[in-house]
Amino acid sequence: MTARQVFYEGHVQGVGFRYTCKRLACGYEVVGSVRNLPDGRVELQCAGETEELDAFLKAIADSGLGSHIKKTSILTIPPPAGARGFEIAG
Repeated sequence: MTARQVFYEGHVQGVGFRYTCKRLACGYEVVGSVRNLPDGRVELQCAGETEELDAFLKAIADSGLGSHIKKTSILTIPPPAGARGFEIAG
């Protein structure tokens, strides 16, 4: 299992970004969460098989959200222990 932390910058808050990520996650075998940050970015943490993660992140970029994203930063992080489902956090 691989895990990634992704930061999206641009006009990514107030446009349904978190809800779209949650909806898209249902089509992939990934677990994780998405949340707004106080600095205007959106943070996504997700885990799954590498191919599933890549496809999920591509689906986000190719969705209607893509036009709102100005910059994406991706870090590899340790997989979370016992993570289940995909949720909108705080």
